[in-house]
Amino acid sequence: MSEEKKLFIKDSEKIAFDKRHRATIKFNISKYDAAVDRGRKRYSKLDLARERAAYIKRDAIHNLPDYLLQFEENIQANGAEVVWAEDAAEAILAVQKILKENQAELLVKSKSMTTEEVDFNEHAEAIGVESLETDLGEYIVQIAGEKPYHIVTPAMHKSKEDIAELFHEKFDTPEKSTPEFLTSYVRGLLRKKFTQADVGVTGANFLIADKGAIALTENEGNAMMTFSFPKVHIVIAGIEKIVPRMKDLGLMWPLLAAHGTGQQITVYNSIVSGPKKEGEQDGPEKMYVVLLDNKRSELYQKDDQFEALKCIRCGACLNACPIYKNVGGYTYDATYSGPIGSVITPFYKGFSKYNHLSSACSVCGKCTEVCPVRIPLHNMLLFNRRDAVKNGDTPLSWNLGMKAFEFAFMKRNRLDMMGGKAKNSMGTMKKNAMGEKKSLPVFAKESFSKQWKNKQ
Repeated sequence: MSEEKKLFIKDSEKIAFDKRHRATIKFNISKYDAAVDRGRKRYSKLDLARERAAYIKRDAIHNLPDYLLQFEENIQANGAEVVWAEDAAEAILAVQKILKENQAELLVKSKSMTTEEVDFNEHAEAIGVESLETDLGEYIVQIAGEKPYHIVTPAMHKSKEDIAELFHEKFDTPEKSTPEFLTSYVRGLLRKKFTQADVGVTGANFLIADKGAIALTENEGNAMMTFSFPKVHIVIAGIEKIVPRMKDLGLMWPLLAAHGTGQQITVYNSIVSGPKKEGEQDGPEKMYVVLLDNKRSELYQKDDQFEALKCIRCGACLNACPIYKNVGGYTYDATYSGPIGSVITPFYKGFSKYNHLSSACSVCGKCTEVCPVRIPLHNMLLFNRRDAVKNGDTPLSWNLGMKAFEFAFMKRNRLDMMGGKAKNSMGTMKKNAMGEKKSLPVFAKESFSKQWKNKQ
């Protein structure tokens, strides 16, 4: 058993019965569920919209090399520089070089899970550059010394009381401050930083191949200021973020908003096609786009799991997942949590270390049901489990147990070889598989099939 799996089991056993944590998550996700339900109902033909979105992303992934080269050619023609990064280390080296060349001391950063994937903040600060999160949720977890808890809502695990206490501790704001007061307070702090920053760093919700541009969607306006005020704009995006055409955004943006936050469309939607041109007053003087692979190409080669690259990071599968709602985001010990994280993390961080995440699933299929681009997530989790066995990543005890299970269930009479008394004795031989909070059900003296025969 890998150390990562041991940690997952330990942390999940602890957090699953933390009533305060469960109440906070239940409350926050319930607000999202209600909003998303309203957002989905705005569509008269939601299934058709999802089918079209799935087609667009399927086309993008099937023709990924061609669309990426088209994107590179077009955005370079617009004045941006493209950097291809095979892994996180290459991405960080490229970014550190840019920061040094531009003598950066302060950078502002909008919400980006791809930058979290490469531990961007830590590496920027390692060369003496202050890296400041500007999304409110990201800012909250940054000052708390934490990582994002959820791919859409970084501070979902915190109540408004938790946040008020944190700000009182860090900034001596009044105790029990309201969310409105704290939002205004942070806005005042960040406005100064935007105008002082040397570099702005963003991710990209979409890479637009035919225009050579990036698309950003947000609700706070911080991303727009992140790429507008500083003289240098750095984009770090996974290669799977590509969409073929600019007109695809007419479908993708509202669908992302409806499934992510329940909005008709998010408040700020920006298309950035390069640094400012001659004669323009606003915008960065330089723009760099770092295209990150980081094992995505390996996932791309998988016949049964490659469609996970269609994901648009709406977070709907996390909010629907009964496992996520019980064990929370941090238990996964990965940038991407929930069902989509359980599919892709073993590929990104090592199958032998993280294949256990694919078993953190009840196979209820809710994640597949809510996905706006129709990724069959629960099936992919089963494929991951299959591959873990094929790769020899499962323990001998598990493999022998599955062989015994297969043998017993192949024929009815094999199951009936032992009566209820023997089965109950076996169930108490080892630690309760149901956990400390539940008791193992008692087997009847005779199986149902025997009882049925006796009554004939």
